[in-house]
Amino acid sequence: MHVIKGGHKLAVLAIDPSSERSKGSILGDKTRMERLAVQPDVFIRPSPSAGSLGGVARKTRETIVLCEAAGYDTIFVETVGVGQSEIAVHSMVDYFLLIQLAGTGDELQGIKRGIMEMADGIVINKCDGDNIERANLAAAQFRNALHLYPLPPSGFLPEVITYSGYYDLNIEGVWDMIDRYFAHVKQNGYFDSKRHEQERYWMRETINEQLLARFYFDPEIERLLTIKEDTVLSGKQTSFVAASDVLNFYYDKITNEHSKK
Repeated sequence: MHVIKGGHKLAVLAIDPSSERSKGSILGDKTRMERLAVQPDVFIRPSPSAGSLGGVARKTRETIVLCEAAGYDTIFVETVGVGQSEIAVHSMVDYFLLIQLAGTGDELQGIKRGIMEMADGIVINKCDGDNIERANLAAAQFRNALHLYPLPPSGFLPEVITYSGYYDLNIEGVWDMIDRYFAHVKQNGYFDSKRHEQERYWMRETINEQLLARFYFDPEIERLLTIKEDTVLSGKQTSFVAASDVLNFYYDKITNEHSKK
């Protein structure tokens, strides 16, 4: 709502965790954004993780491009919060915000995980009521932890602030923190260089995805994989030799197809 009041058009791309058993998702993010969902300048798109890379929906990157083309100047991508989803999202956004809670042990978990190295800024939520002291303590712990890390490639030391989403406390402070980051990286050229690196990354990722799809959806490869899995499970071949046989078959097939042309 703070973004909308500032005259921006906002798109929210929320990744909803899918059940490992049923593969279903609740997709209830819109119900949690009652005021936001009815705004004319807002687009909200919940997507099921559906087992894709680390919970990030496969088409999120393309959706970002479409939203930009549709005139949305501010785009939020909410991750599942576990696994490799953060790594994938980090490669498609300009600013990576880590949101933590105080008093849940997340302070130490965050210090352990590589996610701390990716964060451009950290906010401690629910800094209200009886939780203010714990939130401030957590913020101090994160600041101390960040000083143990080398300076990020952006040249900007991540800031740590507290806020309350429920009570709308210090939302402006969060946005000001993000603005300070952008001012810094646009001045030193990191903003453009990061975007160029992301474009290169997603070009290669798209190539990898298409190559894998072509390989695994080939009917002959599907049949050969079934045969080779049986030989591996029966102990007649090692997994490495079986994989080499399948790949050599595929390479020969591609070579023959090209020679016929």
